[in-house]
Amino acid sequence: MKKVVIRSVSDEVVVSRIHTVRGQKVMLDSDLAELYQVETRALNQAVKRNSRRFPEDFMFALTAEEWENLKSQHVTSSWGGRRKLPLVFTEQGVAMLSSVLNSVTAIDVNIQIIRVFTKMRALLSNHKDLLLALEKLRGTVSHNSRDIKVIFNHLKRLHEEERDRALLAQIPKKRPSIGFKKGKA
Repeated sequence: MKKVVIRSVSDEVVVSRIHTVRGQKVMLDSDLAELYQVETRALNQAVKRNSRRFPEDFMFALTAEEWENLKSQHVTSSWGGRRKLPLVFTEQGVAMLSSVLNSVTAIDVNIQIIRVFTKMRALLSNHKDLLLALEKLRGTVSHNSRDIKVIFNHLKRLHEEERDRALLAQIPKKRPSIGFKKGKA
């Protein structure tokens, strides 16, 4: 019997491959294929053969703009590039992939990916209050920075006015009159 070597993937590697697109946490088809140790083409063919299992909220194709934005932020393309826009899979789509990819590696890695998604969701829900407080603080800081700019502009204007007054004060008040004076000869 052939012994199968199962490749362990760290949580950090999985997290680094999770992106946010359209407000959802997703993974690229090419990243999943690499983790599952299959070709991207093979993964996408398996998905196409089972397209009914992958509704829009499980998997969708990126638009050209989304793909360019994602590449500029996180992803580096291979030297050859892609001919088609990538597919991305939500957590539910990743879970569904385990039903269409039957390799031992794909199943084990898939379980790990689902656990990472679950941990991320738990962290977000545990720290929801903290995230809400940070968002409120961000709004306050943004508002305060506008107020600080206004205050600095007023202070600058007051400083300039004070400087102008100091310059005017240096000009002598009584200047000797120049020219002909009546009554003096």
